[in-house]
Amino acid sequence: MNLKILVMTPSGIIWDADATEIILPTNTGQMGVLENHIPLITALDIGVMLIRQKTKWINIALMGGFALIQKNEVTILVNEAEQETSLNLEKVETEFLEAKKNLEQAETRKDKIEKNLIFKRARARYQVLKKI
Repeated sequence: MNLKILVMTPSGIIWDADATEIILPTNTGQMGVLENHIPLITALDIGVMLIRQKTKWINIALMGGFALIQKNEVTILVNEAEQETSLNLEKVETEFLEAKKNLEQAETRKDKIEKNLIFKRARARYQVLKKI
């Protein structure tokens, strides 16, 4: 038996397929989910979700949300999600480097928080393409 993975955003379903294993970016770190995992609800951070189908790994950038795990089904509700096929390497790389530079130059606490959020989103997209 496999895990049934469903990833939904306000704009629609991003992923609906079976998987052997997933790794989620939670607010307290990465969390692996295998078959027969205990029931759980967890908050998701901005980061990369890894999905393993047999020997193939798929990366999806998640932009914060929640995951519900129960009876070998994982339902993920996120603000936004992006797969590798929807991203442009040059654009993503430029945005990542610019966000990193802007974060380093942030001076006020408010500016640092805002720039950090932009950086985390850019980094997640970059990691999906670079498979980091």
